[in-house]
Amino acid sequence: MMNPETKKKLEARLGRVAGQVSGIQRMLEEDRYCVDVLTQIAAARAALAKVGQILLESHIQTCVIAAFESDDEEQRAEKIAELIRVFEKNCNC
Repeated sequence: MMNPETKKKLEARLGRVAGQVSGIQRMLEEDRYCVDVLTQIAAARAALAKVGQILLESHIQTCVIAAFESDDEEQRAEKIAELIRVFEKNCNC
């Protein structure tokens, strides 16, 4: 279960990301300079990546640690497989 403080932090960050995306949409509607739009897209991506980083850290600190502190070998294996899938989907290699 996610820490309420972390959840609040993530919700605030996602609100800012949503605002950035709306701003990008307005920039397109206003025919703003392409490089300026691309710069804002990069900023939104970075902000969203930070949300993912915070969420991953939270998951490791709660769910993964709990699995490894338990005696359930299957649960530990599931958490490892889960993390591998996440990294495979997000790896740019």
